[in-house]
Amino acid sequence: MTITAQDVLNARILIVDDQPANVELLEDMLHQAGYLSVFSTTNPNTVAAMHQQTPYDLILLDLQMPGMDGFQVMESLNAAATGDYVPVLVVTAQPDHKLRALQAGAKDFVSKPFDLVEVQTRIRNLIEVRLLHQRLAKHNLFLEQVVLERTTELRESEARYRALTELSTDWYWEQDSEGHFTKVSGPVLEMLGLPGPTDEDGAGPPSDSQGWNETERQMLQARIAARSPFLDVVINRVLPDGTPRQYRVSGTPMFDTRCTLTGYRGFGVEIIPLPIA
Repeated sequence: MTITAQDVLNARILIVDDQPANVELLEDMLHQAGYLSVFSTTNPNTVAAMHQQTPYDLILLDLQMPGMDGFQVMESLNAAATGDYVPVLVVTAQPDHKLRALQAGAKDFVSKPFDLVEVQTRIRNLIEVRLLHQRLAKHNLFLEQVVLERTTELRESEARYRALTELSTDWYWEQDSEGHFTKVSGPVLEMLGLPGPTDEDGAGPPSDSQGWNETERQMLQARIAARSPFLDVVINRVLPDGTPRQYRVSGTPMFDTRCTLTGYRGFGVEIIPLPIA
């Protein structure tokens, strides 16, 4: 975010003073210093609209003006700013107005009669701050857009993953960060010995969980409780008629872009023994 000398000289500057002589003095000083976009007005009532239509990088504002003084101009600028940085450098001959001007939103002040070196220094410093503020705002907007795009891509990727998983496995489940099941398909709850999504008391496994190898099932429950991933864990079951069944199950925790746990997902398939030739 480096600001070059040419960036500063290209800045848009507005001079607001009801005295044409003061306007001419400041215009000459800025032109001699190399500033390329210097504008002026002796009508303070138009400042807010002018800034809103084409924002300025610095507004040199006289405080003592008839009809609408500099404080009222700053009020109108702040009302139309919608959170934007209002780059005002006030010009005053009244020392007691300086603190009030800063409290009203001015970023700095210069005193009359002008010290041209001081005025040029304060103008350059404020313009640099203004340009840095603009670039930071653009950079933040760019980062927000990148995060939005990455989040959208992540959601689309998860949706594709879920669809492919459900098509290629015998069962699939998801849990939220509190361990509650949010999606279940297949006999996963019976396998794990866990209550289903609508089991409010959560007291023990479903009634048809008999036949599962209890040691294997407890080890699987422990991995899920610890939020650790596992791959192709084999778990066995014997059906009521004595027929053995074997399954392979995998699972992994899910995290958001801030690495906060959002839940758990798992899937599995039944291992079908190959026929003996």
